Formats: sequence, C-alpha cells, structure tokens
Amino acid sequence: MIDTAPDAGLELPCRTNNPDLWFADAPAELEEAKRFCATCPVIAECLAGALARHEPWGVWGGEIFERGAVIARKRPRGRPRKDAAPVVPAAPAATVVRGANDQEAAA
Repeated sequence: MIDTAPDAGLELPCRTNNPDLWFADAPAELEEAKRFCATCPVIAECLAGALARHEPWGVWGGEIFERGAVIARKRPRGRPRKDAAPVVPAAPAATVVRGANDQEAAA
C-alpha cells in the first residue's frame, strides 16, 4: 500500500481493492493482498517507502510487515495443531528368540 500515488492515472491494487486486506489478521487475506501487489506498477517504491518509514504492520510492496520486520508468512493465531506434524511410529522393541539350548543352560 502506498501513501500517495505517483501518477493520479495509475490504478493501484491497494486503491481499487478492499484496503482492509492489506491490514488483515487472517494469513489468507494477507496472501491475497500480496498477490494483488505482484502486478502493481509501483511495488518497488512502495516497499522502499515502507522500509524508510519503519511501517509496523500490513502488506507493503508485496511483503508482510509484522512488528516492523518483513516476514515470509504470517502464522495463524493460537497454538499449532498437534496433528500438524506427521507421527512417526516408534521402532518395535527388540525380540529375543531363545533356542532350546538357551533354556537348558539356564536350568
């Protein structure tokens, strides 16, 4: 999202789409804003301006800002699901096979 359009004739995605997308809490909406930014003619200027202004949050120049830092993806709120990681079965316990001679030696 850019504060001032360099040319009033330009149709910028952040001006023609729902501006709330650029400041959404939902990761899917932020990704949608990033997709809109991908075709923006002033994407580089927007990102440079956001970095210079130390923007605290939102999508600027096709990047997500959170707490003033650029992040690749925003995680959803809350704890990660327990079943998110694949469960690896435990290795089977070693099986001891005793032969007839082992039983005689123990007796």
